[in-house]
Amino acid sequence: MNTTVASCVDDTAPAELLKRGERLLEPDVYRTCLNGQPAVVKDYTRYRGTPLSPIARLLVRREARILQRLSGWKHAPALLGTIGGLALGMEFIPGQTLSAAQSVGIEVFEQLQFALDRLHAAGITHNDLHGTNVMVNGGVPVLVDFTSAWRSPRWLPVHPVSRQLRRSDRKNLLKMRLRLTGTRPSASEAAQVADPRWVAGVRVAWKRFYRWFKG
Repeated sequence: MNTTVASCVDDTAPAELLKRGERLLEPDVYRTCLNGQPAVVKDYTRYRGTPLSPIARLLVRREARILQRLSGWKHAPALLGTIGGLALGMEFIPGQTLSAAQSVGIEVFEQLQFALDRLHAAGITHNDLHGTNVMVNGGVPVLVDFTSAWRSPRWLPVHPVSRQLRRSDRKNLLKMRLRLTGTRPSASEAAQVADPRWVAGVRVAWKRFYRWFKG
């Protein structure tokens, strides 16, 4: 459990909207109280009764399973439960995002690298690692928003797709470190995140198709 702000005194107090979901299958996100604890809720209930409701429920279940698997880990928020199948409650993490931070020490990125290594060792990739999805709480980086996270089956850890997802996570971490600390990747780090030929080929083919499609 991460260090949190003072406990809530009233679970019925009005919720504070943090982000309005505007894109397809993007939830409303608000801060509220759950069982007397400050919480963040990702709410997909506007899709109730629509053809997208099963997909929204699947997103909630998937993220809940990931957070449940990471229970007790200081680099991820604690799962507080699901609400009606279309909302996910998790621990509120005080602090600031990496994107909003004015100054971040290299030690934060050393911890983040360690956390990412542990996550990957558990067969989980975040797949949306950027500054707004990393909170810094008391000098400790906490990964948030596991909507896009993927847990590879035990028989698939060395599959090329799994390796590419891990590579992408590491590459995004190095980009954030460069932007915020000016620390460039070492030759070894650059080699680890270099895309293999098949990835480069897929990207070139996609760009060509997109240009053709757009006319």
